[in-house]
Amino acid sequence: MKRVLMIAFHYPPCVGSSGILRTLKFSRYLPAQGWQPILLTAHPRAYCQVGNEQLAEIPQEVVIKRALALDASRHLSVRGAYARWMALPDRWSSWWLGAVPTGLRLLRRYRPDVMWSTYPIATAHLIGLTLHALCGIPWVADFRDSMTEEMYPPDATTRHIYRWIEWQTTRSSACLIFTARSTRRMYMERYPVLRPEQCVVIPNGYDEENFTGLTVTSRAEKPQDRPLRLLHAGVIYPEERDPRPFLRALARLQHDGHITASTVRVDLRDSGSEDYYSAIIQDLGIGDLVHLLPALSYRQSLQDCADADALLLFQAASCNHQIPAKAYEYLRLQKPILALTDTMGDTAALLRDNGGATIAALSDEQALYRTFPRFLHAVRHGTHPLPDSTKSQRYSRHEQARELAACFSRLITLPGASYRPSGNKSEI
Repeated sequence: MKRVLMIAFHYPPCVGSSGILRTLKFSRYLPAQGWQPILLTAHPRAYCQVGNEQLAEIPQEVVIKRALALDASRHLSVRGAYARWMALPDRWSSWWLGAVPTGLRLLRRYRPDVMWSTYPIATAHLIGLTLHALCGIPWVADFRDSMTEEMYPPDATTRHIYRWIEWQTTRSSACLIFTARSTRRMYMERYPVLRPEQCVVIPNGYDEENFTGLTVTSRAEKPQDRPLRLLHAGVIYPEERDPRPFLRALARLQHDGHITASTVRVDLRDSGSEDYYSAIIQDLGIGDLVHLLPALSYRQSLQDCADADALLLFQAASCNHQIPAKAYEYLRLQKPILALTDTMGDTAALLRDNGGATIAALSDEQALYRTFPRFLHAVRHGTHPLPDSTKSQRYSRHEQARELAACFSRLITLPGASYRPSGNKSEI
């Protein structure tokens, strides 16, 4: 069996990031494709939230090494303040200090054939860049989304450092992976040195095993006198997924008598900015319509989505190169989707291709005012289309592991792909 060193900050027992699932599922299903994962991740103390629910999904054959990592905001601050350099490129930059020597030991002991690092923690690519420079191991950089945009990150110093890491990564890695086609296209335009075969799209997805045993009921099977329940599961970023136009449209619809708390209920589960959104909801007077709910375990969250009558998706035009990971789980659940996103973005393209979604621009309050009642009417009467189940099967985690394994296999057949770290491969 061939081996891959996987560098990922988010990995169980970390909770609260959709990125955990991408690495976890790759590590779970790569062995069936002939690749043994060796995980280099962070010590659990670096995580803001931890939980044991997903630890059982890690296969026993996966080697895991957790390197020293500290959160500058929690571990290195004095009275809430810390030196700026301690949080560049991110708050977990100290992970580099622990991960590089740990990674070198893993390279010497296990002699992996390929190395893979994954964003959105920029330090992960910095670790990959360093280990590649020291050992020459073929390196796959999983960007997922873009590291930088014209004005992202908002802070100029952080953006400059991100852009340097990004540039060095495109020069040194043998393969770059993105989750959306427009991101791939943007990077190829930004860095003309990149070859088309070097840039691969492997989207996010869902794991069929996580849906086994879920109870999914249609609207027709529920009491018809109860309000329609619309649910958004997960973080709502105040800028990238700004829900204020939607909330203002709800307030107007309620004021004009088009909706009431007895006909519709909107639940925002684990929004991440509860105090901020609570104040907005109260100011608009829609506290009886919109409810902020606490986080659930991953499995419970999927069941919560299965219980809803329809699912909400927020994505601003500034994120047109990105697709929320939950979109693929929504498609698998076969529920009507109200997608508040730019019609020209990759999220809208995905939903149009798979069906089952009503799409309206997140920033257009007037369009939301017009669209929402029509969406409710279609859901209530069972006339709203559902996602195409045959198309959503393309996004299974098994299929994505197969695609990643194929990428690894291509790399080790290229001229000059081998490297020679000292050590004995038989020490495993």
